Amino acid sequence: MHLAYDGSAIDGSAYLKITDLADRAPGWVDSLVTTWSAYGLGVFALLMLVAWWQARRAGTPTAVTALAVPLATALAYGVNSLLKLAVHEDRPCDQLHVATLEACPAPGDWSFPSNHAALASAAAIALLLVSRRLGILALAAAILMAASRVWVGAHYPHDVLAGLLVGALVAFLTTWPVRRRQEAIAVRLKGGPLRPLLAAV
Repeated sequence: MHLAYDGSAIDGSAYLKITDLADRAPGWVDSLVTTWSAYGLGVFALLMLVAWWQARRAGTPTAVTALAVPLATALAYGVNSLLKLAVHEDRPCDQLHVATLEACPAPGDWSFPSNHAALASAAAIALLLVSRRLGILALAAAILMAASRVWVGAHYPHDVLAGLLVGALVAFLTTWPVRRRQEAIAVRLKGGPLRPLLAAV
């Protein structure tokens, strides 16, 4: 049986300072951060859709890379989930017994690395390879997502930093090869059933 790992020795003090700050913050700030933490990932899905729609309407091979963005993001989630199962780090709210804005997940819902951070980072890096403007917007949103997960008490700072790194690496390693060959891939796919997804018809 894999024993749970205690990550509080790494940056538990920083976590406690942040959750204490959240406890003393105005209610509207906590509500805003909590809402973003819970539902903000939907923004990344919207940005993916916008990136694909713009590339498709322009009829550019970039539409191929845009279609790869959600696949890279899903792969990053899978890799991150495997790391969670390998490390078995207890949630900080369980380990440090502090009241948090978000209800503490049940035991066995491991903390390291943060899935939210990995998903957000993966989407942002992949989107950068489609549209610099949308990618920069997504990067800012990813940083805010990672910070919000500590603010609501769900993760240690090192959890979200690791999640950002995992998401970025997986997204780059999977999307960059597609970006480099998008013209050739577009030529192949335009003759098949995926043609409507690549260019306006």
